[in-house]
Amino acid sequence: MATSVALPTTDELRTIARNSLHRCGVTTATRSSKTVLARTPITGDDLFEFPAGDAADVAAAIDAAHEAFLRWRIVPGPIRGALIKRFGQLLVEHKQDIADLITIEVGKIRSEALGEAQEMIDICDFAVGLSRQLEGRTMPSERPGHRLMETWHPLGVVGVISAFNFPAAVWSWNLALAIVCGDSVVWKPAQVATLTAAACSALFERAAAESGAPENLNVLVPVSAADAHVLIDSPKVPLISATGSERMGGEIAPRIAARFGRMILELGGNNAVVVAPSADLDLATRGIVFAAAGTAGQRCTTLRRVIVHESIADELVGRISQVYGRLPIGDPFADGTLVGPLIDGNAYANMVKALDSAVAEGGEILAGGVRHESNESSFYVEPAIVRMPAQSAIVHRETFAPILYVLTYRTLDEAIALHNAVPQGLSSGIFTTDQREAERFMAADGSDCGIVNVNIGTSGAEIGGAFGGEKTTGGGRESGSDAWRGYMRRATNTINYSGELPLAQGVNFG
Repeated sequence: MATSVALPTTDELRTIARNSLHRCGVTTATRSSKTVLARTPITGDDLFEFPAGDAADVAAAIDAAHEAFLRWRIVPGPIRGALIKRFGQLLVEHKQDIADLITIEVGKIRSEALGEAQEMIDICDFAVGLSRQLEGRTMPSERPGHRLMETWHPLGVVGVISAFNFPAAVWSWNLALAIVCGDSVVWKPAQVATLTAAACSALFERAAAESGAPENLNVLVPVSAADAHVLIDSPKVPLISATGSERMGGEIAPRIAARFGRMILELGGNNAVVVAPSADLDLATRGIVFAAAGTAGQRCTTLRRVIVHESIADELVGRISQVYGRLPIGDPFADGTLVGPLIDGNAYANMVKALDSAVAEGGEILAGGVRHESNESSFYVEPAIVRMPAQSAIVHRETFAPILYVLTYRTLDEAIALHNAVPQGLSSGIFTTDQREAERFMAADGSDCGIVNVNIGTSGAEIGGAFGGEKTTGGGRESGSDAWRGYMRRATNTINYSGELPLAQGVNFG
């Protein structure tokens, strides 16, 4: 054990949670036969029981959302956008409440929790503009007096399965786009983040009512993973957007594919940056520390691997170690705290197991990995730095905890090969002041990830760009750019205004 951590009381956290829920329009009273225990990783204690559901509730939610879709799909896009505009306004009003619930349920520090709430507001702004830009192309026809064009139509019910680490933002990425595209949503949140989900859903329901929209455009189903099978297998849910582990993706993807459903999967990250000899080490150090230690290493975009040129490895590791030694760890509500708790004891056990495996494979723990004393039920740890040999199995596996593996390289080709050797492919970066190195890393034979950065870390994606990765990360895209196309179906239209009937490719059927 290291230094002790001063924490708020569970009663104080319980009061904050109840007040935030109440202001968002949620009651914590329950007469439900099924409940989930709301818990906080800050103290590791249960807060109170909250209503939950089962497989029958999921089936009913799908039916209700499907009926809402049938009405919503014929509403003009700009009117659909007006609903999201109102939702965004309510999020601005309740930004603090949502952030409080995120901190209580996930353990994010205040800045990061407020940032997640802001991300919801930003995607609403993006989607409002998108509601007037759901464009299709017009193409020249080979036949005289004909026109080719494409139109985009609403898809149906979108099933959203979200993870604990972004309990609100990832749902909002899907919801905002789905709603302006004319779809409806059934949301299965992580059970450890049910309170945040309830508050967000209540605000959206209020926005829908005030906008005159149909009920059940978003239906919350706080159920176990086992009961979510109805959502995954239902033919009334043409699209599943799921965020979680590679194991989870491997289980659900074949089932969705078997019914010819669509999927957007955001799975493992195992992200890396290359640090070249020309890098600005001050910049690299700041970028690496936030990406590796932010959210206590529990982001899908968390930096797991630093691949640094051997000529500057010792200096870079020394700089990172010095900063790690000064990171304030503790109560995420407290001013100045930069590293909050792990989500639970399983996360801590996985971290310890990974560090043991790293040492067994020839690694050297250079800093961190120590648990701070708080109580038996909460888990505050120092982010760890581990120097690893190039050929190590552990660096190919993602551990959802603040462990940063350091590997060295001699040539850029070697660095890119090390970078791409893992099965995951979400986010990546290179720190360099050499434009040729930067361009090479972004080229077709460079990083194989869905997100490729230059002189910034792997965390902190903006909503304007499409978010997602390749390989076992899943291949889906959410949020910005043209990710909206995943929530719609395309129709290619041919219009004949000639009065004749010529056939394509010169076919004569006369």
